[in-house]
Amino acid sequence: MKSKIHPSAIVDAKAEIDSNVEIGPFCIIKGGVKIKKGTKLLSNVIVEGITEIGENCVFHPFTSIGFRPQDLKYKAEETRLVVGNGNIVREYTSIHRASVGGDSVTSIGDNNFLMAYVHVAHDCKIGSNVILTNAATLAGHIVVEDHAYIGGVVAIHQFTRIGRYAMVGGFSGIGQDIPPYMIAAGARAKLFGPNTIGLQRHGFSEKTINEIKKAYKILFREKRTLKDALKRVQEEFPSSTEVRHIVEFIEKNKRGICR
Repeated sequence: MKSKIHPSAIVDAKAEIDSNVEIGPFCIIKGGVKIKKGTKLLSNVIVEGITEIGENCVFHPFTSIGFRPQDLKYKAEETRLVVGNGNIVREYTSIHRASVGGDSVTSIGDNNFLMAYVHVAHDCKIGSNVILTNAATLAGHIVVEDHAYIGGVVAIHQFTRIGRYAMVGGFSGIGQDIPPYMIAAGARAKLFGPNTIGLQRHGFSEKTINEIKKAYKILFREKRTLKDALKRVQEEFPSSTEVRHIVEFIEKNKRGICR
């Protein structure tokens, strides 16, 4: 099946548009863009740069994809944006390609939901099954692991990491890493404990959730040094994959851990 391209759309001759792609009215595709089958650009979508978009994505009106990064160090180096499969990107969202100083790739995984007015800056690494609610703003070099939920009007500082299955409440400012499986919120965010309801909804067992709760208490509620607390949870839960991930996440932090 041939691509369906509206007569008012402008598509660069260098772009590679796969079969069964729909490009709606007033869309603009500039440069070496690659779009795989089943993806839809509804209308007024602009895609440029070295940008690769996977299968069965939907881009709503007035989204800006693959634009040059908002970074004064960037001098038109060849950098990329890679978007996976099954993503939904709502109105007025912007996703920028990478800058210099990293691996030159901004990446977004599969089956993510980016609501209206979301901004994903250069060099971000977004996993899969992530929800970014309206006006969530991600600065450069941010990592968001799988199944994380970011509330509305949240601002996240450069180089910060959000762990898997974590939930960040709306109107929060995130300046330090949010550990996996936790809830955080606040103008200067702090932890409020494990994301129990979210974990239950995703099918985590009661045993696993209890292990995460106990690990949280040892790490963040008992009067221990972080080094001692990490050692304690490893000794107490040697076979827990989830607790091991929390420990590894904390050990790799560079900006500090939200407490």
